[in-house]
Order: sequence, then structure tokens, then C-alpha cells
Amino acid sequence: MKTDKKIVTIIGLGLIGSSILRAFDYYLKNKFYIKVFDNNYEHLKAIKSLNIADEICNSAAHSVKDSDLVILAIPVGVMAKVGELISPHLKKGVILTDTGSTKLSVIKDLSSLIPKNVFLIPSHPLAGTEHSGPDAGFYNLFEGRYWIIISKKNDKNGMFLENLFKKFGSKVQFMDEFYHDKVLAITSHLPHLIAYSIVDTASNLESDLKNDVIRYSATGFRDFTRLASSDPTMWRDVFLNNSEAVLEMLQRFNEDLSALQKLIRKKDSSKLYNFFKNSKEIRNKIIEAKQHLPETSKLK
Repeated sequence: MKTDKKIVTIIGLGLIGSSILRAFDYYLKNKFYIKVFDNNYEHLKAIKSLNIADEICNSAAHSVKDSDLVILAIPVGVMAKVGELISPHLKKGVILTDTGSTKLSVIKDLSSLIPKNVFLIPSHPLAGTEHSGPDAGFYNLFEGRYWIIISKKNDKNGMFLENLFKKFGSKVQFMDEFYHDKVLAITSHLPHLIAYSIVDTASNLESDLKNDVIRYSATGFRDFTRLASSDPTMWRDVFLNNSEAVLEMLQRFNEDLSALQKLIRKKDSSKLYNFFKNSKEIRNKIIEAKQHLPETSKLK
């Protein structure tokens, strides 16, 4: 391939992968040569219709040939499988990153497969919606959102990714994989697990009650369970690959929930008030951090 541009490969064209592709097209149009691959033909068809990729490839192996940067926007459960497919075709000096929600498992699955002259720099954009597929993506999904890089801050390849992700509007943070997985267990994985669990509880109610729960779902139930609309394959893989950290946080949550149950049973007005007051203050701080979707996120 003859091009004077750096070549970027994106494998996986769901919500995150297609949003990265859109971000390249919007913020860095014609600055890179972009190759894409997905094993779902409908995803490739959808991306082709948008005309925002320079090359749509017919295999993972072909897609990474000559690439300077490879981004794996795929479920963490298939990292090893895809790693085996692309490993023999990665050129010397290529940067390999991913977008997975677990980092210890990604490092374990890929580090033993890739050649020594390939630079594995795992990363994770803290952005997303409950929707999936290429049609769900939008160019400014990462605007104002943190993008975690698993690397030392002074590493030149990590700095390359930092500069790139900042072009997408992201706020970049460096951390190690152990800390990342523990933080995500409480901020992302546990909330999804609880949302799925509440929906399951509702589905197991008596028939009439279950129907009325669905029929009369107010904003609380509807909005809280929004997370349960997320991609089941992705979340199955997350919980299988971050089980230790998730189980630790789940244990803490169960202990706190038991303590709250006792307060309700004892009708302890003062402690219940303080509990809700403190939680509200923390929630307000989360809102002030502005880690929400950008106003123009509906623009595809």
C-alpha cells in the first residue's frame, strides 16, 4: 500500500468502534488512512454506506497489514481469538490498543500472542450508551469523557495515544491495570449488574404484578434499568473477566444494603435521612464532573 499517511486499523464496528471511526472522520479528516474490519457483514455494509473509511477489509489479518495503529473495539471475551488472527501480520513498531472495560484480562490474553516488537498499550474510553451496533455511534461520544491509558505517562507510545484521544475531545488519564479494574468494578460493572438483577426480579414476580410493573414503570424504574438494555455479550464477557474486583465490590454493596435494611426495619429516621443526604451530595458531585453525553450526541 502506498500512502504517506499513518495507517490506522479499527477492528469492531459497534457503538465504540463506529464512534472512533466517526471521530477520525470529523476531527482528523484525511489525516490518517483508515482501514476497518468487523466479522458482521451488516456492520461492514452500514459503515460502507457512510463512506467514512478508506478501506473496508474482508479479514482481520488483512486489516492490520502495514498499520501503524490497531484499535480493537471488540468484546473482551474474544481478545485472545482476534489476537491469534492478527499477530502474524502486525508490522514492527505498530501500537496495539483496545477499548475493553477490563484491562488485566486484555493484557493476559494479548501479551503472550503478539511479537516483542509490537507495543501493546491497552486503553479504555469511559463512554457509551445502552445502544449497540454501527448505527448507534456518533462522532462526539468521547467529548469531555475520560479515556484511560494503561501506560506510564512518559512512554512515547502512550503519549501518541494521549495526543490522539485528546483530538477526539477526551480527557486522558494514565493508570495501571489493577487500579483500573477495581475502579470500573464500582463505577460501571456493579451498576450494570444491579440493573440487570432488578429487571430479572421484576420478571419473576407473579404474572399480574409483573405486567403492572412493566405497564406503570415510572421514571425511576425506567431510567435506572436503562443499563439493562446494553449488549449482553459484552457484559457477560466483562463479568467473566473482572470477576475478582466485581465480587469484592458486590460484597461491599451487600453489606451496605444489609445495614440500610436494618435502618428501615428499625424506622431510624435520623440515620436514614443522613444516608440519603450524603448520597445526594455525592450524586451532585458526579453531575458536576460533567461525565455525561455531549449535547450534540444525537448528531450521527
